[in-house]
Amino acid sequence: MDFLTYDVLTKPVWMWATFLTLVLVLLVLDLGVLHKKHREIGVRESLLMSLGYLTLGVGFGGWVWYSLGQQSGIEYLTGFVVEKSLAMDNVFVIAMIFSYFAIPQKYQHRVLFWGILGVIVLRAIMIGAGAALVSEFGWLLYIFAAFLILTGIKMIAMSGQSHEIGDNPLLRLLRRRLRVTDELHGERFFVKLPDPKTGRLATFVTPVFLALIMIEIADVIFAVDSVPAIFAITTDPYIVYTSNIFAILGLRALYFALAAIIHRFAYLKQALAILLIFIGSKIFVADLLGWEKFPAAISLGVTFAILAAGVFWSLWRTRSIKSDTAAP
Repeated sequence: MDFLTYDVLTKPVWMWATFLTLVLVLLVLDLGVLHKKHREIGVRESLLMSLGYLTLGVGFGGWVWYSLGQQSGIEYLTGFVVEKSLAMDNVFVIAMIFSYFAIPQKYQHRVLFWGILGVIVLRAIMIGAGAALVSEFGWLLYIFAAFLILTGIKMIAMSGQSHEIGDNPLLRLLRRRLRVTDELHGERFFVKLPDPKTGRLATFVTPVFLALIMIEIADVIFAVDSVPAIFAITTDPYIVYTSNIFAILGLRALYFALAAIIHRFAYLKQALAILLIFIGSKIFVADLLGWEKFPAAISLGVTFAILAAGVFWSLWRTRSIKSDTAAP
């Protein structure tokens, strides 16, 4: 059992195994036990699930604090809060995708579940590559930081602009290259149907599968922002990956809780933009002030303050709006 003490990406194998086992248990419990049958997930159940995942995520941060020290614990919690907040922005896009493909709510959980599995693999690849590059080329952190600042500025400049799912060039390519059914076939991703040209049975993809592909693509796009954001907080691959995954694991539950009241968070995107600018600027500020690293406690406090301001401002400004089509 000596292999359990070998270091992989700066941490012993047993720490990675503990985390991955916990994630696997949660996924099996979610789809194999709690949601074995296809049904709509109500707001109350969604909120309870969200609270459960939030508790587990914060609790894991407590274990990180105990095992690796205060600095690592605060960095994990900061990363967790940032990633959870950026995941909320993802909820807006997921809602648009499900609406575009007219996916009934009782099938949405399965799509999101398989989407999460894809995210776990894709984020591992991106974070592993990022960690290797940062350890070899430390100056990349400044590139990440500048990218975050520019992204935040762009988000503020483009706030209020709408995006049409149907205009996505990849979606148009998929429709041209694949046999796609216009109607749903339950929750199935693929279905055998007669080919209109040959009359022979052929495999068609359903709108449910297209929705899954678009959600995976959306996550890759969001990861371009979120992965540099967490590396600007810490370069420890273990903290980067665990905070990422725990934040994303609760995305399904978060979606079902927020989908009906998305319009109440109309100004959250601006708050996230300011947060990205702050995270990116920390590296430059630390250098200017001669600090080895921006204080983790201050970073966590400012992160909470920015997000709280965005949430409360959104709730205040949209207090009289009933429609889910509200926009800032």
